[in-house]
Amino acid sequence: MSLVLVADDEVAIASLISDSLEDEGINTVVASNGVEVINHIHKQQFDLILLDVMMPVMGGMETCRKIRDIVSCPIIFVTAKNRTFDTLLGLEIGADDYITKPFVVEELVAKVKAHIRRERRKSNQDNVIAIGKLRIFPENYEVYHSNKRIDLSTREFQLLIYFCSNIGKVLTREQIFDAVWGSDYSDVGTVTVTIKNLRDKIDQNQEYLKTVWGVGYKLVHPHGE
Repeated sequence: MSLVLVADDEVAIASLISDSLEDEGINTVVASNGVEVINHIHKQQFDLILLDVMMPVMGGMETCRKIRDIVSCPIIFVTAKNRTFDTLLGLEIGADDYITKPFVVEELVAKVKAHIRRERRKSNQDNVIAIGKLRIFPENYEVYHSNKRIDLSTREFQLLIYFCSNIGKVLTREQIFDAVWGSDYSDVGTVTVTIKNLRDKIDQNQEYLKTVWGVGYKLVHPHGE
């Protein structure tokens, strides 16, 4: 579940934003000034920060600068100021978006959701494993070949990930069995069967999964890529 930090010294506005996000299934933490914001982000990891520009103790601009030295999550300024200069300055020092007061609650919630979705897609793309025409998304248990999704069983996917973490290395059946199956099974022959099934789905021409006769198997980049 997502966690958003709502920073605003106006209690009514902070409560309105917090309640609206909570109603959408987004957890929130509320801060009333920049110092509290910094303290919170040292203790918790947030998916997004809503930052009022005009706050006591430490204003939104200074807070934003300090935040960017610590975290990279999206920051949305909530401000009564709507001059072009203020908007550009906020974006220049590290904010990702802004919304002006008075705001429409539904618009604010929509912006928050959009930024969180975008950040998660970016995170998933950063973690993608690319080998030839294969694209593997470990967090989502998804595999694509030539942009076509390939359905793998959980064990087949775990086997593929193990090969990816040891790309280029020759792995014996025993090594593969211990790493992927562990003590759940007693028949090392299941490795051969699962590799065959994996090849049938993603590697019918055996460009990726090579057999090293008398030793084991290895995953390689096709055509020496």
